[in-house]
Amino acid sequence: MTQETVAKLPSGPPLDERITAALVGAAVGDALGGPVEGYSPDQIVERHGGRVHGIVGPWNGDDWRTARPLAPYHKGDGHVTDDTLMTHALIRVYATVRDHLDAYAIADHLVPDLMTNPRWIPELESEALPLHRVFLAEKWLVARLHYGHVDPREAGVGNIVNCGAAMYMAPVGLVNAAHPPAAYAEALDIAGAHQSSYGREAAGVLAAGVAAACTPGATPDSVVAACLSLAKDGTRAAIERVCDVAARHTDFESALRPLREAVAPYDTVGPDYRSPSLGARRPSRLHAIEELPVALALLIVARGDYRHAVLGAVNYGRDCDSIATMAGAMAGALGSPPPEDWAKAVAEASRLDLWQPATTLTEVTQEIFANDLRRRRTHEQAFTALGGRGCSA
Repeated sequence: MTQETVAKLPSGPPLDERITAALVGAAVGDALGGPVEGYSPDQIVERHGGRVHGIVGPWNGDDWRTARPLAPYHKGDGHVTDDTLMTHALIRVYATVRDHLDAYAIADHLVPDLMTNPRWIPELESEALPLHRVFLAEKWLVARLHYGHVDPREAGVGNIVNCGAAMYMAPVGLVNAAHPPAAYAEALDIAGAHQSSYGREAAGVLAAGVAAACTPGATPDSVVAACLSLAKDGTRAAIERVCDVAARHTDFESALRPLREAVAPYDTVGPDYRSPSLGARRPSRLHAIEELPVALALLIVARGDYRHAVLGAVNYGRDCDSIATMAGAMAGALGSPPPEDWAKAVAEASRLDLWQPATTLTEVTQEIFANDLRRRRTHEQAFTALGGRGCSA
């Protein structure tokens, strides 16, 4: 084997394996985090007699249908939540458009899908419109785009600022694998239909992180560096601060409290997750969503290992299903897949094929790259004809 041949070999898993590990990993993280979402690490320990190390049942046991504040959702027992439902919905949009997306694609395709196509909803244990399961911040898409006829690029303005857009942006990073700036720009456009301010920014940075993780030879440190090169304002400051703290830890147990203390000055929700402060979820250039910096930090703590990163996210509590979704997507994209027994259990419990969306997105990603290549070559030829210094090849 020549030196030139060696240089061309991929460093790490190929694209299809990274896409599968990222999407299945995100869904598994979502399912593991769901039953302890909204609680503190201490409350989780008290409820479960220690840290969570895998799939657990609902917080209120068999009373999940009526127990507040989660009724009527069956969170636990391996059921995915709205994070995964929205991720799969976005992949269906890519499968329809078969090219890069923008805010108009969300209005034209994702909104009708949420409104008109019944699907199996694991937490409801029934078939229903996805619109009936998603959170109010996602129902905003339908209210603004379908009923309000708002310009899709501006529809996110006025919504609460949270992780609602960031939680399902992993497919954008995968479509733009190894090209973080492109992933960031595309996600910002898409998320304009849903979020504004630091919620929209987080969507762009999460997509960039997933794209960076797909780069051959990528590491958790290089993923964070890519995110910092693009992130703005409070989002950048929060990532920098929280990941600096994460670098001092090699186990999530010791990192949980320091990470919360590090992100707290940037988080608008406040110490009581279920009783947000008066300043919560309002636009700001100084603040950030909590989920993205913590997910990146746990990727650092875990040295990119899927199991360690996701269990750290789950035991962090608060919005841990979304944190675990993001951490799982980035760890998977780096080449660390979820444990097979977890993935199989979540797929069976949720009654969803977690692998089919990955197959679909892999096919679409290859088509989009081929289209990008043709467009780039057309531009190079035109630029060279203008007298520019184009590629001679």
